[in-house]
Amino acid sequence: MSAPQSGRAALMTGGLAAILASTCCLGPLVLVALGFSGAWIGNLTMLEPYRPIFIGAALVGLFFAGRRVFRPATACKPGEVCAIPQVRRTYKVLFWIVGALVLVALAFPHVLPFFY
Repeated sequence: MSAPQSGRAALMTGGLAAILASTCCLGPLVLVALGFSGAWIGNLTMLEPYRPIFIGAALVGLFFAGRRVFRPATACKPGEVCAIPQVRRTYKVLFWIVGALVLVALAFPHVLPFFY
Protein backbone atom coordinates (compact mmCIF):
# COMPACT_ATOMS: atom_id res chain seq x y z
CA MET A 1 0.00 0.00 0.00
CA SER A 2 1.14 3.53 -0.65
CA ALA A 3 1.91 5.84 2.26
CA PRO A 4 -1.03 8.26 1.83
CA GLN A 5 -3.52 5.40 1.95
CA SER A 6 -2.12 4.04 5.19
CA GLY A 7 -1.83 7.42 6.94
CA ARG A 8 1.91 7.00 7.42
CA ALA A 9 2.78 10.18 5.50
CA ALA A 10 0.42 12.30 7.59
CA LEU A 11 1.84 10.84 10.81
CA MET A 12 5.39 11.52 9.66
CA THR A 13 4.48 15.09 8.68
CA GLY A 14 2.85 15.73 12.03
CA GLY A 15 5.79 14.29 13.95
CA LEU A 16 8.40 16.22 11.97
CA ALA A 17 6.46 19.44 12.35
CA ALA A 18 6.15 18.87 16.12
CA ILE A 19 9.88 18.34 16.42
CA LEU A 20 10.63 21.45 14.35
CA ALA A 21 8.12 23.49 16.38
CA SER A 22 9.88 22.63 19.62
CA THR A 23 13.49 23.11 18.43
CA CYS A 24 13.56 26.80 19.30
CA CYS A 25 13.01 26.12 22.99
CA LEU A 26 13.74 22.47 23.54
CA GLY A 27 17.02 22.37 21.60
CA PRO A 28 18.99 24.73 23.86
CA LEU A 29 17.60 23.05 26.99
CA VAL A 30 18.69 19.61 25.75
CA LEU A 31 22.16 20.93 24.90
CA VAL A 32 22.53 22.48 28.37
CA ALA A 33 21.33 19.21 29.95
CA LEU A 34 23.97 17.33 27.95
CA GLY A 35 26.68 19.61 29.29
CA PHE A 36 27.12 22.02 26.41
CA SER A 37 27.30 25.63 27.43
CA GLY A 38 28.25 28.98 26.06
CA ALA A 39 26.73 32.15 24.75
CA TRP A 40 26.25 30.61 21.31
CA ILE A 41 23.35 28.48 22.64
CA GLY A 42 21.33 31.71 22.80
CA ASN A 43 21.63 31.96 19.02
CA LEU A 44 19.72 28.70 18.49
CA THR A 45 16.39 30.52 18.43
CA MET A 46 16.50 31.33 14.73
CA LEU A 47 13.54 28.98 14.07
CA GLU A 48 11.32 30.81 16.60
CA PRO A 49 9.52 32.97 13.98
CA TYR A 50 8.51 29.81 12.10
CA ARG A 51 7.08 28.07 15.17
CA PRO A 52 3.41 28.90 14.37
CA ILE A 53 3.87 27.54 10.84
CA PHE A 54 5.37 24.30 12.16
CA ILE A 55 2.59 23.93 14.73
CA GLY A 56 -0.01 24.54 12.03
CA ALA A 57 1.60 21.89 9.83
CA ALA A 58 1.64 19.48 12.77
CA LEU A 59 -2.05 20.03 13.47
CA VAL A 60 -2.98 19.63 9.81
CA GLY A 61 -0.86 16.46 9.60
CA LEU A 62 -2.52 15.09 12.74
CA PHE A 63 -5.96 15.88 11.35
CA PHE A 64 -5.36 13.93 8.17
CA ALA A 65 -3.60 11.12 10.03
CA GLY A 66 -6.48 10.90 12.48
CA ARG A 67 -8.96 10.60 9.63
CA ARG A 68 -6.98 7.66 8.24
CA VAL A 69 -6.06 5.97 11.50
CA PHE A 70 -9.44 6.14 13.22
CA ARG A 71 -11.67 5.33 10.28
CA PRO A 72 -13.79 2.21 10.71
CA ALA A 73 -12.16 -1.07 9.76
CA THR A 74 -15.15 -1.73 7.52
CA ALA A 75 -13.91 1.07 5.23
CA CYS A 76 -10.87 -1.09 4.44
CA LYS A 77 -11.00 -3.76 1.79
CA PRO A 78 -9.92 -7.25 2.85
CA GLY A 79 -6.19 -7.69 2.33
CA GLU A 80 -5.35 -4.00 2.74
CA VAL A 81 -2.91 -2.95 5.43
CA CYS A 82 -5.56 -1.00 7.32
CA ALA A 83 -7.64 -4.18 7.74
CA ILE A 84 -4.94 -5.90 9.85
CA PRO A 85 -5.67 -5.36 13.58
CA GLN A 86 -1.99 -5.26 14.63
CA VAL A 87 -1.21 -2.57 12.06
CA ARG A 88 -4.24 -0.52 13.11
CA ARG A 89 -3.18 -0.75 16.76
CA THR A 90 0.40 0.28 15.90
CA TYR A 91 -0.81 3.28 13.90
CA LYS A 92 -3.03 4.35 16.79
CA VAL A 93 -0.13 4.14 19.24
CA LEU A 94 2.08 6.13 16.87
CA PHE A 95 -0.69 8.68 16.41
CA TRP A 96 -0.92 9.28 20.16
CA ILE A 97 2.88 9.52 20.48
CA VAL A 98 2.98 12.14 17.74
CA GLY A 99 0.03 13.89 19.37
CA ALA A 100 1.98 14.03 22.63
CA LEU A 101 4.95 15.55 20.77
CA VAL A 102 2.69 18.24 19.36
CA LEU A 103 1.29 18.90 22.83
CA VAL A 104 4.83 19.28 24.18
CA ALA A 105 5.64 21.69 21.34
CA LEU A 106 2.58 23.76 22.15
CA ALA A 107 3.07 23.80 25.93
CA PHE A 108 6.86 23.99 26.18
CA PRO A 109 7.31 27.77 25.83
CA HIS A 110 4.67 28.33 28.51
CA VAL A 111 6.16 25.78 30.92
CA LEU A 112 9.80 26.74 30.26
CA PRO A 113 9.87 29.77 32.62
CA PHE A 114 9.20 27.45 35.58
CA PHE A 115 12.58 25.77 34.99
CA TYR A 116 14.68 28.95 35.07
